[in-house]
Amino acid sequence: MSRLQLLKKFAQVVTLQVQQSRTFQGSAQCFRKFNAPLSGNDLARPAGIASMMRLPVQETSEDLDVCFVGVPLDAGTSNRSGTRFGPRQIRSESCIIRHVNNATGAQPFDSIQVADVGDVWMNIYNLPEACKNIKDGFTKLMSTGCKTLAVGGDHTITWPILQAVKEKHGPVGLIHVDAHADTQEAMLGAPIAHGTPFKRAADDGCLDCQRVVQIGLRGTCGTLQDYKWGESKGFRIVQAHECWHKSLAPLMEEVREMMRDGPVYISFDIDGIDPAFAPGTGTPEIAGLTPIQALEIIRGCRGLNIVGGDLVEVSPPYDTTGNTALLAANLLFEMLCVFPGVKYADV
Repeated sequence: MSRLQLLKKFAQVVTLQVQQSRTFQGSAQCFRKFNAPLSGNDLARPAGIASMMRLPVQETSEDLDVCFVGVPLDAGTSNRSGTRFGPRQIRSESCIIRHVNNATGAQPFDSIQVADVGDVWMNIYNLPEACKNIKDGFTKLMSTGCKTLAVGGDHTITWPILQAVKEKHGPVGLIHVDAHADTQEAMLGAPIAHGTPFKRAADDGCLDCQRVVQIGLRGTCGTLQDYKWGESKGFRIVQAHECWHKSLAPLMEEVREMMRDGPVYISFDIDGIDPAFAPGTGTPEIAGLTPIQALEIIRGCRGLNIVGGDLVEVSPPYDTTGNTALLAANLLFEMLCVFPGVKYADV
C-alpha cells in the first residue's frame, strides 16, 4: 500500500471516530460519547487540574445535561467565615470520586453529559450585587437546558439560584437538609444573608410551599416559634431528634409522595451533618444527622423530577483534614446519581 493510500485510510478511520463521538438521534436509539472522571490509572490522583471529579472543564453549559458550578461566597455568613474556599477544596477532595455508584447501580457518566463549568462570576464585596450576579449566571447556564449542581459558598446563594430556577421551571418543591431553617426575615436588619434564603425564596414565589420539607433542624433557637413561620406556609419540619437512631428510608417514602411529579430542588447544608463528621462549617450544631442518613435522604430522591441542587456551607479552614470537603464531594456525586436520565444497573 502506497503512502498516499495509507494517509487516505488513516483519514477514513479518524472521520469514523469523529462521527461515532457525535450524537446520533433516530427513532430507535441515540449514540453519545459522555464525559467521565479521569481514572487514577490514567493520571495519578494528586496530579492534574482540580476540576470537579476530574471531569472536563468548559466555559459554557452547551451540550451538557448537568453542570457543576462553584459559587465561592461567604459574605452572608453570620459566625465563622471561610466558605468562599469551599468550591476549591471540594473540587480538590473530589479527585477520588470514580465512575459508578456500586451500592445503587447508578451510572451517571454513562447516561448524561456532565462537566465542570468553573465558578460563577460575582462581586464578593457587595452581597446584593453578588446575588444578582448569581441569578444572571445561573439563568445563562440553564438557558441551554442544562441543570445545575452548585458548589458553595454560604447558603445565601440558594435564593438567587432559586430565582433562576423559577424562571425556567416555575415554583419548585424543596428538599432542604440543614441544622437551621434559614427563614429569618432579616439578620441585623439585612434581608439578604445565609439565614434568610428560604424566606426570600418563598416571598418571591420560588417555592411550592406545600411541597417543602426541612430535615435535620436542631440547636438552640431565639424563641420557641422559630419554626412556626415555615409550618404556617405548609413546610414539613423534621427536627434532628426525630431522626435519631433510625433509618430515614421510611421518611423519604413520605417525601416522594409529597413531591409527586413536580419539579424538585435539593439544597444540602453540610451543617445538617453532625460536626463530628463535618466540623468544617461556620455554624455547627451538635447531635445532627449521620453521613449514612444523608445518603438515605439523597438516594431517596431517586425517581423525582430533580431540576437542580446545591451543597453549601463547607468552610475548609475549620477542618484541616479535608474530610468535610470529602463528604461534600461524595454527597454531590450522590445528588448527580438521582438526576432524571441517569441509568441504573441491577446490583
